[in-house]
Amino acid sequence: MGFFKSSPVNAESTVFVEAAGLAWLAEAMPQGGARVVEVLSCDAEGLELERIEQARPTAAAAEAFGAGLARTHRSLAAQTRFGELPPDHPQNVPAYFGPADQPLEMGTGTHSSWGDFHARERLDPLLARLRSLASADEFRVLEAARDRLAEGAADDDESPSRIHGDLWAGNVLWTPAEGEASGVQAVLIDPAAHAGHRETDIALLHLFGLPHLDAVLDGYEAVAPLREGWKARVPVHQFFCLAAHWVLFGSGYRCPTMEAAGAVLDL
Repeated sequence: MGFFKSSPVNAESTVFVEAAGLAWLAEAMPQGGARVVEVLSCDAEGLELERIEQARPTAAAAEAFGAGLARTHRSLAAQTRFGELPPDHPQNVPAYFGPADQPLEMGTGTHSSWGDFHARERLDPLLARLRSLASADEFRVLEAARDRLAEGAADDDESPSRIHGDLWAGNVLWTPAEGEASGVQAVLIDPAAHAGHRETDIALLHLFGLPHLDAVLDGYEAVAPLREGWKARVPVHQFFCLAAHWVLFGSGYRCPTMEAAGAVLDL
């Protein structure tokens, strides 16, 4: 028997968006990409997923997950644009970020640069909400950080990656796996999947602490080494997620968001 997620009231489309994202991420699995929870069914009532038995993560499983994540990231066609959504994403439905019961609507435009995409389709919807939460001085800093990214301060020559988009530790489950050398395997759930920058997933893995993160990074870099200076850019790629948490969960995320905005302005 699977695990059933009911459609949230007034947000029925979120389950179809989630199903499309999971299926899109799973396209990389035959090439050694990270395992993704299987969608068993999806309709207006909700989403049925395979039930994942929990296991204790190991360093070996974490290293294997890192390698799989790198392969997932590298699995998009070169002509993909930043912000492209899974092909089964419902028409005329926004992208979503955050909990299913209070999803934040994001833009759906595609762009040739990550900074332009991130500013327009991710940060602009959040800034519209943060205007009433931040002080005037804070909001000026947030806008300046947004503009800095739009100008290309964090851009590079990497092609878009197939990213999970909300890859904090709670969206990585660990389950027994007989076919794995470690006997344990990571499984991805609850994505905000899109064609983005791979450093976004890496940064979110750092945000709330993932078990054996060093081993994950070792496995990742064995397949796809990260660009020089990536550690300094972690707060840059956490900026959006922290701002979303401020909107969703309150002022406890005010200071971390402002610190991340400062890191953007230091680029």
